[in-house]
Amino acid sequence: MILFMLMPCLLAAGSEAVTRPGVAPLIELNDGHSIPSLGLGTWLGFSKEGGRVAVEDDSVQKAVEVAIDAGYRHIDTAAIYNTEEQVGAAINKKIAENVVAREDLFITSKLWNDRHAREAVVPALKESLKRLGLSYLDLFLIHWPVGQFENGTYDETDYAETWQGMVDAKNMGLVKSIGVSNFNITQLQRLISMTPVKP
Repeated sequence: MILFMLMPCLLAAGSEAVTRPGVAPLIELNDGHSIPSLGLGTWLGFSKEGGRVAVEDDSVQKAVEVAIDAGYRHIDTAAIYNTEEQVGAAINKKIAENVVAREDLFITSKLWNDRHAREAVVPALKESLKRLGLSYLDLFLIHWPVGQFENGTYDETDYAETWQGMVDAKNMGLVKSIGVSNFNITQLQRLISMTPVKP
């Protein structure tokens, strides 16, 4: 199993890092919230056959528990990773044990490609929250700029429409910050030009 480290510095390009002794520096996002510069990613990678690695035991939960005990406060997951349940179990266990409070954690998840329609974004986020056992996320990202149906065909939904669904979710209080992942500079500039709510 491979657990990836996430360095989300690119999310806040140009922002100043806030340094705290013994803790990963914080980076201020466009909306004023801060993200730890070091986080634990929970994507398990691909199998030799090219498919996603399946979670067959509680190894992700244990890894997240160890990470929280070691001082990690940013945990990254996504609907497509199939790790949200174990990530949530670890988070809620550590909260119950008074190791950490929910407000001390920064939890990121991502919208998968088959949920790009504006009206699909909030239900998808609610499903992620249910799997995680949380009432809100700190950051929710559009995982990829191109939508794709479950059968593999492309969804022509414009990511600007998807972004409006992300704004809806933020306005409902389901997520503190919203952003994008895997967008190129042209796509990012286009999105920024179209919305007052910047990723």
